[in-house]
Amino acid sequence: MYWLLTKKLIVVIFGALLNAIAMNFFLIPADVYASGFAGVAQLVSKVTPISTGILLFILNVPIAILGWIKVGKSFTCFSFLSVVFMSLFMEIIPVHSYSHDILLNAVFGGVIAAVGVGLTLKWGASTGGMDIIAMILSRVQDKPVGTYFFILNGAIIITAGAMFGWEKALYTLVNLYAATKVIDTIHTAHQKLTVMIVTKKTDELKVAIHEKLVRGITILPARGAFSNEPKEMLMIVVTRYELFDLERVIKEVDPQAFTNVVQTTAVLGFFRKA
Repeated sequence: MYWLLTKKLIVVIFGALLNAIAMNFFLIPADVYASGFAGVAQLVSKVTPISTGILLFILNVPIAILGWIKVGKSFTCFSFLSVVFMSLFMEIIPVHSYSHDILLNAVFGGVIAAVGVGLTLKWGASTGGMDIIAMILSRVQDKPVGTYFFILNGAIIITAGAMFGWEKALYTLVNLYAATKVIDTIHTAHQKLTVMIVTKKTDELKVAIHEKLVRGITILPARGAFSNEPKEMLMIVVTRYELFDLERVIKEVDPQAFTNVVQTTAVLGFFRKA
């Protein structure tokens, strides 16, 4: 258990380092704006003497408190640690331009940051800010998380264009597109996922999942086509942020279980929002 938490912390720190490198070496020198709260911090730092790293930390403090209450302690704790380390790395690493080509900065900045975000998400945390807000809003409204990302990032692009020129805004759009594609490749583009688990340890797995997640489980009879061996299949719908915890529970209880994770485009009926 402690080794798993240590590995998760290492991944979160590495993801924060990648995000800081993307910001200080590519996006900030080229005046290309990141997505989410990092982009907001960049915009605010342009009109105040406060650095982007410090602003990023300040913006995330109230969000972390809200996430602790509404989302969950483990997820919020690791997400806030990601913000803390990213802010720290941004203050330590000097802002330096390696290329004067804005397009190269937009693409490489987006890709490097997205690798950091994707790895962090894959290990059951986030880079804070908009991730936590979107999770809370999506639970209350039961709408796709991507809707809220689109609204905030759209506001960043429009503000950047109005204040600093529309060319910068267009390059910001290139950065966001590249980042989204990489995150989807590393983690998943889908907000809700259906997980089907074929196991012989139904009772143990059911109890273990309920201890970790507050989600309903449907149990279906199953039988091996070749072995003719009776088994059962557990079907559960989770958000992409819960996938890490569910995978770990399955590996701990029944490493031999066959697990299939598929996209869920809609959920009709009861689905816990908060």
